[in-house]
Amino acid sequence: MAKTCLKCGKTFDEKTIEDPAASKYPACQDCWKEWTTHAIMVMNEMRLDMSLPEHRKMLRKYERMFFGLEKQEGEIQKNPDKRPEAS
Repeated sequence: MAKTCLKCGKTFDEKTIEDPAASKYPACQDCWKEWTTHAIMVMNEMRLDMSLPEHRKMLRKYERMFFGLEKQEGEIQKNPDKRPEAS
């Protein structure tokens, strides 16, 4: 069955997924590989210990942000086409 990748928007066949964890989000093989590389960087830079539940929760948050399911901290929703109303 064809699905659309959350990250890049390309369609891919569900049968081509090699990593079973990639079925968590609709993500193509390339984007999932990019996430695994990014996850290692996050774990190293933030010194996350995967044996601790709060650290696993933090990594899941970064995973959702990577795939666009959650906004990054401090990100502001901007709409440049809409001007603020005069009071």
